[in-house]
Amino acid sequence: MKKSNGHSNRVSIASLLVALGIIYGDIGTSPLYVLKSIIGDKPIDEALVLGGISCVFWTLVLQTTVKYVILTLMADNDGEGGVFSLYALVRRYGKGLVIPTILGATTLLADGIITPPISVASAVEGLEMIVPDLPTVPIVIVILSLLFFFQRFGTQRVGGTFGPIMVVWFSMLIVLGVVHITDYPKVLEAVNPQYAIYLLTKYPHGFWLLGAVFLATTGAEAMYSDLGHCGRKNIRITWGFVKIALLTNYFGQAAWTLSAAGGSLDGRNPFYELMPSWFLIPGIVIATLAAIIASQALISGSYTLVAEAMSLNFWPRVNVRQPTDLKGQIYIPSVNTILWIGCVLMILYFRNSAHMEAAYGFSITIAMMMTTILLTFFMLYKMRWNPWMVGLIVALFSVIELSFFITNVAKIKERWMFLFFELFIFLVMYVWYYARKINNRFVSFVELGKYTPLIRELSEDDSIPKFATHLIYLTKANHREQIEEKIIKSIFSKKPKRADVYWFLHLNRTDDPYTLSYQVSELVDDKIIKVTINLGFRIQPRSELYFKRIVRELVANKELNLHMRPDGSTKYNPEPDFKFVIIEKFLSVENEFTVREGLLLNTYFLLKHMGQSDENAFGLDKSDVIAEHVPLVYHPANEVALKRNKV
Repeated sequence: MKKSNGHSNRVSIASLLVALGIIYGDIGTSPLYVLKSIIGDKPIDEALVLGGISCVFWTLVLQTTVKYVILTLMADNDGEGGVFSLYALVRRYGKGLVIPTILGATTLLADGIITPPISVASAVEGLEMIVPDLPTVPIVIVILSLLFFFQRFGTQRVGGTFGPIMVVWFSMLIVLGVVHITDYPKVLEAVNPQYAIYLLTKYPHGFWLLGAVFLATTGAEAMYSDLGHCGRKNIRITWGFVKIALLTNYFGQAAWTLSAAGGSLDGRNPFYELMPSWFLIPGIVIATLAAIIASQALISGSYTLVAEAMSLNFWPRVNVRQPTDLKGQIYIPSVNTILWIGCVLMILYFRNSAHMEAAYGFSITIAMMMTTILLTFFMLYKMRWNPWMVGLIVALFSVIELSFFITNVAKIKERWMFLFFELFIFLVMYVWYYARKINNRFVSFVELGKYTPLIRELSEDDSIPKFATHLIYLTKANHREQIEEKIIKSIFSKKPKRADVYWFLHLNRTDDPYTLSYQVSELVDDKIIKVTINLGFRIQPRSELYFKRIVRELVANKELNLHMRPDGSTKYNPEPDFKFVIIEKFLSVENEFTVREGLLLNTYFLLKHMGQSDENAFGLDKSDVIAEHVPLVYHPANEVALKRNKV
């Protein structure tokens, strides 16, 4: 059963408020730092300011509106968006798409440790206008620590206020911008792309300012990732309002800069200079709340991203919790801890928001480039557009994004330590995906029909102690007639496992995000039954819960004659007698590896040991589970020249 995505086509005041509160925290707080970053400590002149604002205007038009709001939002996977949803749509069309997907997911997760500190720091730094030389780093760390601490309780209650707060924020942006545009209306001429072209081609070092310009569109990738929360129509409608608010404020900042700033900014932030002195404290409070909402959106998005990565075999299984009754809201303790440590280290390392801009832009530029690669396959194979038209679209955005990438790389300079975090995430995903592929190559399947007479004989052999009434094996076999060879060995091991009914349970991950359905195949009457549960990649598996419900439905419907036979319950225990068997592999000491194979497989089993147990990952109660361990022999050691010494 798929999740209803009617919300994607439903537009109301409430849905528009939800979109404003969830989607635009990241891109919506960009006026806090974009123009300040473009100008920096350079002398102020019209060519710089109008050229910079013209670049911002056309970036929001081309990169945000055309690429993401118009094109990328079309890549709708049953109402869901994001790099993994896009990958699920196109993975059958190219084996090489794994690396772009891993890179895109890596940089999006890195965004989760950069957006909170840069947004909160940019807002809190406004306090320096009231209290000069105020140490803002401790304040930012306290705010971020509280934000991550309260994740475990969910955001259902406070989340309802996000939309109204963002309405206040964007309305404030418009009012502040309009007031100052009237002081210098010539700034509106910056919509002419000639100003941007002049800045990039003739202004001294103008091209390298694109790294700062890019900060105006950093939230576009998160906008696509949140498609499933709000729906395409709500995003497109609210983007009109948000875009007007952002551009009005940018033009207002430019007007103030040209009319009142003097020779240079001298450390001032044009955003806060727009505010009258009496409004400064309320303005800082509103900006800080908007920054916290931006941070919350990225944190929640990181949880969803990791949950999808686990379902698509890109991330080790970790504990996932549901802190509230709100559907889709999850909390992953290990990810929360990693993000909190990362955010604190970021603010301690960079010290202020200006130093974080290059790292911020670098990560999101890579994410956007990887989305472009996946989107190319979507337009070619899913939309079936003309290849020439697709080529022109891809060429346009490739030039734009490559230019942004070059300028952001140049800005990193000596502040490159954050790359270790991205490298760590990339290696985890790379190792887990490719080591699992190696592991799966050594799964051998056999025809179940060849063993059914022996299984039936074992089930009826009273000389063998009964192991369980219902014995359930989790299997990877997609075909109803097949089963893993290791399962057959487990059944007929030194102590054969006699049961009344043998069940083989297969969890089939689908490309749709919210599929939840099942099929039942009776291979031998009331003796050998295979159940396939189809799970979308956003559904967390609860195998035992699903299985017991399926059995209850079969009994209630009087199918398979299960209602006519004993289920293992007694007068002492009314519960049916279920026993699940999980077969886990470990790396045999007999292996001899190449360097790459050894690193991949040893790291994989280390991550597996550190991650969630199979019982928890599949949603099984430990009291009903037997775990068996079998060795993985990948490359057997060469024959040993062992000689016997004569006595």
